[in-house]
Amino acid sequence: MRATYKTLFVFYVLISNVFVNAFEPISTTFLVGLGVAAVGRKFYNYVYESCDSKWIYFNSTGLEVALDQKLFGQHVASRVVQKAVTGFINNKNPKKPLVLSLHGWTGTGKNFVSQLIAENIYKEGMASSFVHQFVSTAHFPHLNQIEDYKSQLQQWIKGNVTNCPRSMFIFDEMDKMHPGLIDCIKPYLDYYEHLDGVSYRQSIFIFLSNAGGEHITQVALDFWKAGRDREEMKLLDLEPALSLSVFNNKQSGLWHTSLIDKNLVDFFVPFLPLEYRHVLLCGMAEMSAKGLKPDRDVVDQMARELVYFPKSERIFSSKGCKTIGGKLDYYT
Repeated sequence: MRATYKTLFVFYVLISNVFVNAFEPISTTFLVGLGVAAVGRKFYNYVYESCDSKWIYFNSTGLEVALDQKLFGQHVASRVVQKAVTGFINNKNPKKPLVLSLHGWTGTGKNFVSQLIAENIYKEGMASSFVHQFVSTAHFPHLNQIEDYKSQLQQWIKGNVTNCPRSMFIFDEMDKMHPGLIDCIKPYLDYYEHLDGVSYRQSIFIFLSNAGGEHITQVALDFWKAGRDREEMKLLDLEPALSLSVFNNKQSGLWHTSLIDKNLVDFFVPFLPLEYRHVLLCGMAEMSAKGLKPDRDVVDQMARELVYFPKSERIFSSKGCKTIGGKLDYYT
């Protein structure tokens, strides 16, 4: 496809050169130069991703529908993310970047939600050159190199926001990040209009962590034991104690961090442990994604053989929906 566009562009330039021969050489050279440059910019922006409204535009309805139809068992997270992202993007003059910290056990949908956000802001989704994902164990593995990591991370963020103010940065496995490392980006999350000539107020920062999962699970379990519907749970039931537990957890990546101390995290978003019924929904959706006709009996057989906890009640899936894809390959 791109080769075709390039061929058309070259053809256009050749035709332009022929056309202007009928005019006085000096003036036409100037005019054609401007024309070709303008066409060149349009052509480049058409084919290659640029930091403009053709490649970056927020689909609020798309995000709402995706969260409602594709994310299972996460009514609290879905509501918070939708309102937080929509409010931030629609604010023409935000005072700081949007900072979300997503917490919960593995397989509950944290990475998936990050993907949905990216897909409804950037035309290229997670493949966009303006979406940057860091995995602690891959990008920051060595404790003795933490000072180098800090410098590199600061340079990377500053350089990319300079290139595109509407950049997104995702930090995965925060619970495996060396304590203190994340504090190096604190200035970029603060209420500065400009920092060394760069404004970070249009950017989005998302932290993903298993830390706090114990607290979230305990609240969900208490609701279950009290005979209360999990859909009754609200952010207020989870967030205050969640932020405190993360702040005091040395394995959270946010231990005693100034990001929390200075209230720079806009929302601590809890992801609830998934029940058997949610695993079924994941399984049916996965079969559809694989191009298979959803089969309740197959999904039910797969779901029943997963590990659930607490051991006596078997309420919550220990791995959420994380292994569903591989398991279904075995059963189909």
